[in-house]
Amino acid sequence: MNSEIVESFAQMVREKGIDKDILTGIVEDVFSMMVRKKYGQDAKFDVVVNMDKGDIEIFLEREVVETVENPVTQIDAQTAREISGEELGVGEDFVEVIPLVTFGRRLVVSAKQNLNQRIKEIERESIYNEYSNAVGDIVVGEIYQIRRNEILINHNRNELLLPKSEQIFKERYKKGDTIRAVVKEVRKNAGNPVVVVSRADPKFLSKLFELEIPEIYDGIIEIKQIAREPGERAKVAVESHDDRIDAVGACVGMKGVRIHTIVRELNNENIDVINFSEQPEVFIQRALAPAKLKTIELNDEAKTANVLVAADQVSLAIGRNGQNIRLASKLTGYEINLIKEGGEDEYDIELVDFKEELGEELYLKMIDAGLETAKDVITAKLDTLLAIEGLTEEKILELREMMKRDLEEAEVDEDEEEEEEEEEEEETPEAAAADAPAADAPAADGPAADAPAAEASLPATPPITEAPAAETPGPDQGTAEASKEEPAKD
Repeated sequence: MNSEIVESFAQMVREKGIDKDILTGIVEDVFSMMVRKKYGQDAKFDVVVNMDKGDIEIFLEREVVETVENPVTQIDAQTAREISGEELGVGEDFVEVIPLVTFGRRLVVSAKQNLNQRIKEIERESIYNEYSNAVGDIVVGEIYQIRRNEILINHNRNELLLPKSEQIFKERYKKGDTIRAVVKEVRKNAGNPVVVVSRADPKFLSKLFELEIPEIYDGIIEIKQIAREPGERAKVAVESHDDRIDAVGACVGMKGVRIHTIVRELNNENIDVINFSEQPEVFIQRALAPAKLKTIELNDEAKTANVLVAADQVSLAIGRNGQNIRLASKLTGYEINLIKEGGEDEYDIELVDFKEELGEELYLKMIDAGLETAKDVITAKLDTLLAIEGLTEEKILELREMMKRDLEEAEVDEDEEEEEEEEEEEETPEAAAADAPAADAPAADGPAADAPAAEASLPATPPITEAPAAETPGPDQGTAEASKEEPAKD
C-alpha cells in the first residue's frame, strides 16, 4: 500500500512538474496531521517519506513506565516487550512503527482530500509564478477550443486565454492551429490562474521586431514608441545607438525581407517604421509622412500641435478613415489638429446632421446656446458646453471625438471628389481626340473610332488616396505592405 501511494506521488511529480522536495514536505505534513488526529497533539512521532524506495513510515515514540498515566506518550514495560520482543527498562524510549491500515478509512480519506488540495494550491502557485515571470514574452501553443469568440490555447499542458479584444479582428482561427501570442497578464482566480495572451497588444509587435531583427535584440537599435490599430496599420519609432547603423534600413531589411516576415505574422498589417527624434516638430513631421507639412505650432503644456498642410496633402495626412493622423497622435503623444491651407474654405458640418445622435431635446438646447456646426462644438469652451443641461465632460469628449472623425472623413471625401473632377476636366474625349495625329485618325464610323473616347473617359492618374507603402522609404521612414512583397519595378 505504501509503495502504491508513493508511486502516485511520483507520477504527480512527473505530470505536474512539482518539485520532489516540495511534494515530500507536503506528504509529511499531511500524514503528521493524520497522526495528531489519532493520537493527539502531545504525541511524539516521525514521518519518513522515501520517494526513491517508495516507502512511507510513521514512527511513534513513547516512554517506558511502570504505571501508564498518558497512553499517548507512555507505555508499560510488559506491553512494550510484547510488541517489540525486547526487554526494555523503565525510563527507556520505545519506538513503534504504525501501519497505515490502523488509521481507519475516515482518516485516510481525509488525508487524501487534504493532500489533493495542497497539491492543487502548489500547482496554481507554480502556474502563476511561471507565467508572471513570462509577462511580455511570446508563447507558442495549439488552439484546442473556440468558445464564444474566445480562444483557448494549450501551452505546456496549461490553458491560456485569447479574448476577443486581444485578437486581430481579420484573423480566423480553427481548432488545431498553432498560434503565437504575447503573455499580457496573469489573474489570480478561485481555480487555476487565468493567463491572458494577446496578438493585438503593441508589446506583441515589439517582441516580433526583437525576434526578427538582431540589432533590436542586441540593443543596438531601440524601439521608442509604437502606435497600432491591430490588423490595419502600425507606426513604429526606432532609434539607433550606433551612428554606423541606419535604424529604419535595419528594420526593413534587404528588399523588405525582415519587415515582411512580421507583416505576414500579423495578417498583412501595414507597418511604418520611422526614425525617432527628441524634437517634437521633427517627430510629428515624420509621423505624418508621406504628407508634406507647411508649419507646426506646438503647445507643450496642453500637448497639442496645430499642423498646417496644403489642400492636396490633407487626404495623405489624415489617412483612410483618419487612421494616419490618429496613429501619429498616439505615437508622438501630441493631439494633432490639422489645418487646411486657406482656412476660410475649411470644411464644416451642420449640427442638424448629428441630430439623431444628440436627440431632439439636446439638439435644440445646443442650437439655443449658439452652437450651429460641428466646429462650433469642437472649439467651444468646456464651461460653455457644461452649462447646457444634459452634457457632462464624458459626453462632451465623446461628441467631440465623433464630430472630429466625421469632419476628417468628410474632408478626405471632398478632396478626392475635387481631384477626380479636375482630372476629368483636363482629359475630356474631345481633348484626347484633338491630340491624336490627323493622319492616323480612323474612319468616323469604324470600330476604332471609339478608342480615344474610351481611353479619355478614364482619369490620367488615380485619385489621391493614402498609400504610404507605395512610396520608396526615405532615410526617416520605412513602410511595408504584404501585398507588395516583390520589389517595385521601374
